[in-house]
Amino acid sequence: MLKFNTLHSVDTEYSADSIEWCTHPRYQSYFVCGTYQLEEQSGDANATRTRRKGRIYLYKFCPTGKMLTEVHRVETAAILDMKWLTVEPNENPLLAAVNSFGQLELYVVEGETLKITSSLDLNAECDDLLALSLDWRYTPAGQYQILVSDSKGAVNLIDYTPQCELNKAQVFAAHGFEAWTCAFDKWDMNRVYSGGDDILLHAYDLRSCMRIFTNKSHNAGVTCLLSHPECEHLLLTGSYDEHLRTFDTRAMKQPLGELNLGGGIWRLKLDPLKRDLVLTACMYHNFSIVQLSHGMLEEPRLVGEYYEHKSICYGADWCRDVQDKEDLYTATCSFYDHKLCVAQVENEESE
Repeated sequence: MLKFNTLHSVDTEYSADSIEWCTHPRYQSYFVCGTYQLEEQSGDANATRTRRKGRIYLYKFCPTGKMLTEVHRVETAAILDMKWLTVEPNENPLLAAVNSFGQLELYVVEGETLKITSSLDLNAECDDLLALSLDWRYTPAGQYQILVSDSKGAVNLIDYTPQCELNKAQVFAAHGFEAWTCAFDKWDMNRVYSGGDDILLHAYDLRSCMRIFTNKSHNAGVTCLLSHPECEHLLLTGSYDEHLRTFDTRAMKQPLGELNLGGGIWRLKLDPLKRDLVLTACMYHNFSIVQLSHGMLEEPRLVGEYYEHKSICYGADWCRDVQDKEDLYTATCSFYDHKLCVAQVENEESE
């Protein structure tokens, strides 16, 4: 079993819902925390859009001295999801974020400062659209593709190059309610997935724009997806029905394994040491660590739990600065108590 040792606890002021640790080789000590604050209702009937505000914090955590420092903050619309885009080591890190204005925004890190470089409205004619989640990949053609899901049930495929900026390439009318999550298949360049509040999990073919399959295994909204980068055909899903499920993407009629974690699952993050540990944000319960069976598709097993947070557990990620290949660290955040924690994950000593 694994245990969490809390090193830092920070008040983020605004409600916190997203954590992403930087994957850039020169910035692996840095992570961002996104927030979502709903302001008090004003008398203006048209103020709904401006009532949701947010902030992105850039933090630096050094495992050697175990020190945490806020180095920058950016005022934004309310943030719902973020992802770092992997770039060449000689380039500056790029961060993609989606927000309550229905926008995808790109930020570049210069020194220790976040600067916005590009922005795209998913649907400029829809004032109440929220951009909910995103995923990205780098194609053999040398461009980024970014997948964004939204509150009207659509999944948007967006092309990005530094020269051509952001360009919406395709839109899938995927779900009847919120499309909570979306993901590229890590192994099949032509396949993408989406999960929605209509309890459906879809897969689409990017060549034909046709739906490949619909899976109905979940008993509530599908909230997060993880295409395993080391194990072909392995797809993990999280749901409001509190179950983590593993699927073989070649045979999607039923899951290979499932585990009830006691709370709706909002995030799934694989550990950086490739031990097949999955950090899970279980909204109304805790943060948990699940052990996969060394690349096997079935029987996920609970190996650690973290109860430091007293509100909705949304954001979680692993520290990427793991040079000694031994110690693991996490950053987690929760909503109404606007709390950010950095913890060390250790083997629990046998009694």
